[in-house]
Amino acid sequence: MQKDEIKARVKKVIAQVLGIDESEINDEANFIFDLGADSRQSLELVAAFEEEFDIEMDEDKALEVQTVSDAVDFIAQILV
Repeated sequence: MQKDEIKARVKKVIAQVLGIDESEINDEANFIFDLGADSRQSLELVAAFEEEFDIEMDEDKALEVQTVSDAVDFIAQILV
């Protein structure tokens, strides 16, 4: 899967979980500081990414991911 496709799907999931428009999400946006995710929403994002990409993520490592581009890179590594 190409990184552009991963990025598009990551942004779609973020928009759904956080209830924001995809146009508000840029690659360097921080989930907490820029997008307003709280700890519950951070866990929901991990679960939603797992479902969207049909993967298992190490929850502790996944919660260390802070930005949209970090999430794309993290998921890309799992999908390889």
